[in-house]
Amino acid sequence: MVSGSDNNIIEAVGLTKVFSDFWFRAKARAVDGIDLEVRQGEIFGLLGPNGSGKSTTIKLILGLLKKTRGRLVVFGKDPSHVSIKKRIGYLPEETYMYRFLDARETLDYYGKLFGLDHRIRKRRVDELLDMVGLGQVAHRKVGEFSKGMARRIGIAQALINDPDLLILDEPTSGLDPLGTRQVKELVEQLGRKGTTILLSSHLLADVEDVCDRMVILYGGRIHAEGTSNELLADSEHTVIRIPKIGDDAINAVESTLEKVAGVHIETVESPRQRLEDYFMGIVENARAEQAATSGAAESGPTASFLQDEQSGGDALIDALSSDRPEEPLAAVERVSSAEGTSDDGDQGGADAVLDELLSPEEETETPAAASTTMPEVDQDVDAGMISDLLGEEPEDEKGSAD
Repeated sequence: MVSGSDNNIIEAVGLTKVFSDFWFRAKARAVDGIDLEVRQGEIFGLLGPNGSGKSTTIKLILGLLKKTRGRLVVFGKDPSHVSIKKRIGYLPEETYMYRFLDARETLDYYGKLFGLDHRIRKRRVDELLDMVGLGQVAHRKVGEFSKGMARRIGIAQALINDPDLLILDEPTSGLDPLGTRQVKELVEQLGRKGTTILLSSHLLADVEDVCDRMVILYGGRIHAEGTSNELLADSEHTVIRIPKIGDDAINAVESTLEKVAGVHIETVESPRQRLEDYFMGIVENARAEQAATSGAAESGPTASFLQDEQSGGDALIDALSSDRPEEPLAAVERVSSAEGTSDDGDQGGADAVLDELLSPEEETETPAAASTTMPEVDQDVDAGMISDLLGEEPEDEKGSAD
């Protein structure tokens, strides 16, 4: 049940969506009175089979559909409110891009939709393309991309505005294990940063790895809710993990268990590593051997603007490129507080740059300016000589002519 805390990014109470036909007769009850809350900085999983209401719930949260009944707020406002759109990043289940744009133009286009300055857009586009491993195909048309490459550019566009709420609908669909691992690592890093993430996926292992809490939908209703440990704990068995032992030791342990607890060992098996870990080991070995590949390049580091704190240099660029008027001293104080001071009391690099920008320019005359300056006329020069040079008649001659 929703508690109504101010710390909640999404709150739904009795949320219901009924699709009707032309005559307003109910055709399908896609969402049937669900109550849920997604807290700030939480990675929340939305699970369920096809037709369980996951995509409908996401569209209601985005304001793409109107609810039939119930209460739903996002950032404390109705989902249709325009002011919250810039705080949301969304990756739909299917990647829809303009086929005639290349990867760089695509991300630049979405950056313009959010009103980002061209310098900020360029920096973020470069970092995102490198992060998703598409830097080497930045000028290739998106219509020529494979499904996995299109998914990568889709993830990049969902992050271009550095959203406070990131909604991912089947983010690993079409991705190879390398891309899947990178998406999970990115989700975990954004969660540590404080980004709220709503994740919907059919790959339950992925959700189990990254989500703090989850709900399981069926028929438009919530049938289970909780953390992974709460939902997946096996109350019927106890697992004891020890180094490998021989048969004699196993028989001795079983005899002891039978005497003390009256139980027998059900199975004895050697633990296995996860297939994902084994796969990643094979790939890393191949890369170490510099094996050739025509697939997506190795993903780069997480974009700097998606990491924990924005650097003072970025803050300076944002301040200088902002369309909003700001007092120069206020900008100096804001960037200085972000940068801090060194041990000897000198200001940081950003303050030095601001001091240089705010200092009056020296009144030096450039050669070009000097060459265009008219020389002062010597008062002793004969006025008649000047008139001859200018092709004018002397004043006395004009008078005699008249």
